[in-house]
Amino acid sequence: MKRIVLIVASVFGALSVVLGALGAHALKSILSIEKLQSFETGVRYMMIHALVLLIIGFVFEFKSRLQKGMAWSFISGTILFSVSIYFLSIADLIGLQLSFLGPITPVGGLLMITGWILLLVILSKTKLGDLTKL
Repeated sequence: MKRIVLIVASVFGALSVVLGALGAHALKSILSIEKLQSFETGVRYMMIHALVLLIIGFVFEFKSRLQKGMAWSFISGTILFSVSIYFLSIADLIGLQLSFLGPITPVGGLLMITGWILLLVILSKTKLGDLTKL
């Protein structure tokens, strides 16, 4: 699980840089300001959660269900949230009706929030001196 979290963190980090550059250069002149801001929101949340996954990947051993649940919440939430925003932002550009993705974005957000809450639960159950043993 540790390896998966670190690999996903790396993929999310690389994708957010690539997609951020795409948004800043290629999409800047062809998307509306509103769509470009949405796209950038997806990029920002993907990068933030890439960093979170990188940190928890090095800190935790993922032996407990809580730790695994936290990691999967961050991973699946980021995919659902950011990827749905990317496609909703470029739907007109690629000529597809993707409005069905609209309800997926908040589900992704809820999963990311769940990851943060699980992290809080894990940390609240752990003594400060034991943080290095996670």
